[in-house]
Amino acid sequence: MMANRYPTQINALWMAFLLGTLFHTDLGLMPLFHDQAVEHSHAGGNLDLVFGFMLFFFTIPMMLIILTTFTNSKGFRRLHFLVTVLYSVLNVGHLIADIVVQAPWYQLVLMTLLLGIGLLLNLVSYQWLQKRYHRIRKTIPAA
Repeated sequence: MMANRYPTQINALWMAFLLGTLFHTDLGLMPLFHDQAVEHSHAGGNLDLVFGFMLFFFTIPMMLIILTTFTNSKGFRRLHFLVTVLYSVLNVGHLIADIVVQAPWYQLVLMTLLLGIGLLLNLVSYQWLQKRYHRIRKTIPAA
């Protein structure tokens, strides 16, 4: 078993999550390319708040991927796990909202897949949090 198993798995899951989230957004815009209307729930509202939320929603996983690669502290692993749980809660809310507004079936399938990826990310992140790392002491052999 490789020493960096958890960070590698976590980074792969975050990448899959980000790609899926981008695809979810892309699917929502696809009707534009076929001269159809795009459904949106922010009409007439302040889009700066929505765009700001999206900026943080995408930036946080990107930062976590970088930090997971270079950081192994218990404090970071705890924070990382809490963020993955927060993202799963947000995904459940988003999936419920998509069901309520009767989003197309393919969006529901993709959101369900994203929720599954998020739950797997929770599990691996929790396992990483529980992992104890021991320093390997180099001993000088007796002469």
